[in-house]
Amino acid sequence: MTAERDDSQHDQMPKYIEDGITVAYRAIGLGAYGSAIRFIGMPLEKMALVMNSAQVSGANQLRQAINLTFQDRRGGKSLLAPYRVVGPASGVAWFLQYSVMGGVFQLCDRALSNVLEIPQIPYGTQLMQDSSEDLQKEQSDVSTTLRRCAQIMLAPCFAGTIESVVANRAEVQRYYGIKKFSQIEAALKWNPLSKICGPAFIANSSRNCIMSATSFVVTPVLYRQYYPQEKKNKASLFWFGLGVNIFMGNVVAITQQALWGRALDYAASGKTVARNIHYRSVIQGGLACEGRSAFFTIPKWSTRVLMNAPVQGTLPWFYNECLPLTEGYVLNVAKDLYAGFGKSSHDKKTLSSQTGRGYTYCDEEGSQVQSN
Repeated sequence: MTAERDDSQHDQMPKYIEDGITVAYRAIGLGAYGSAIRFIGMPLEKMALVMNSAQVSGANQLRQAINLTFQDRRGGKSLLAPYRVVGPASGVAWFLQYSVMGGVFQLCDRALSNVLEIPQIPYGTQLMQDSSEDLQKEQSDVSTTLRRCAQIMLAPCFAGTIESVVANRAEVQRYYGIKKFSQIEAALKWNPLSKICGPAFIANSSRNCIMSATSFVVTPVLYRQYYPQEKKNKASLFWFGLGVNIFMGNVVAITQQALWGRALDYAASGKTVARNIHYRSVIQGGLACEGRSAFFTIPKWSTRVLMNAPVQGTLPWFYNECLPLTEGYVLNVAKDLYAGFGKSSHDKKTLSSQTGRGYTYCDEEGSQVQSN
């Protein structure tokens, strides 16, 4: 009886391994989903980039952008033209962007939950539960409220900042071009850490923090707490996530996107090859030249939505409705493999101890002999 209990405990997967597999599964799923949607939506993304460039001007800018989006190398029209600029590097960058963001958010959420002794951000079927039950189970004192606020603010901030550490330098390189970026980087003479982060890191991380909070905190919390219980379903979560992304997240994020672009222009527009960014000067210069439209206009917002909403707006739905469908199966397979390897290792150790133990006896002369 005791031996069976010991074997069962030995084969049981430790909690930290199960948590690691869960985080990895969700992160990989987000990376794969984000890469696929970004590839499918390349025409919208290219159209948005063209709309915010000097390639279009005057009247009918949208029509000009559409024509340029589907223009092939020979000057004709092709539906495949937007996809011909996508290489393996783009796929890897997209995958890392969404997998890192999702993975870091989960790790931060779990760590803050353990440290602050509060539940994690709602996930999966928890979003469909009646939030009124929480009022009966949980305390609503000042301490709990402050700890929840800290969790809600810190988790997406960490995720967005680390995402920028991974992605900002590559985004700046695509903005300037490889040759010009190398010249600017050499002229700035930054330390290794600053080089890793890249120019305009603050604006970039601010934008990513906003979008991370929109997808992983604002949407699930608002949906669970305030969406009518009788109308909760997969379809309503899908459209609710899109609405929050379009009319809340991107309304704020477009200002940081514009600040990021203007900051990069500021860094490259001095009398020298490059200069350090002074955000106050960037903001004052933009307001002086174009007023509030320097950082927010309906065209800027609409093109940002075209580029971002198809993937970022549907991320809460995919994360909370699609990933849980196979998460239990993945964990069961992992547990079976762990139990199998654990049992195999345990059997080998037992056999080794039995075969190597031997026994001792005395020969005719009284000397002790070890038998194998």
